[in-house]
Amino acid sequence: MISVRIGKEEDLEIVREIGSTTYGPTYTHLLGQEQIDFMLGQFYSPAALLSQFIDGHIFLIAGEGNKDQAFASYSIVDHENHVFKLHKLYVLPEAHGKGMGKFLINEVVDKAREAGGKALQLNVNRYNKAKDFYEKAGFKIKETVDLSIGNGFFMNDYVMERPI
Repeated sequence: MISVRIGKEEDLEIVREIGSTTYGPTYTHLLGQEQIDFMLGQFYSPAALLSQFIDGHIFLIAGEGNKDQAFASYSIVDHENHVFKLHKLYVLPEAHGKGMGKFLINEVVDKAREAGGKALQLNVNRYNKAKDFYEKAGFKIKETVDLSIGNGFFMNDYVMERPI
């Protein structure tokens, strides 16, 4: 049975481990190792994760038994329109196909709804097969963006959104 908990500051190392383990296999073939190394430093270093936590990102950690196998992070990004953003959703490769991603999406939607959210957005690389997963979860492409992240690198994403 899948269990979920809200991550605390002391859980950020677990988030870093899951993110670091899944990020390379997910994106290396799309972005190359140099950009992967840069992005891991930008988004998954202990300092970067602590900054996200302090800035209000809520981390949900999921697993089975005593094994943490997946996480999601989200926050409110538009108070006026009650829009939340799913910043990250990663599942360890050995847990793929067990429903953890779907479980976490549903948890984020429920928690955002409870907080008064009207919509949930996310960014996904245009060539990432996760786009199909998000479409099945009710997200639709809102726009196409090319975001400079520094060092000459870009994130070539779809912004997707679903009502909640």
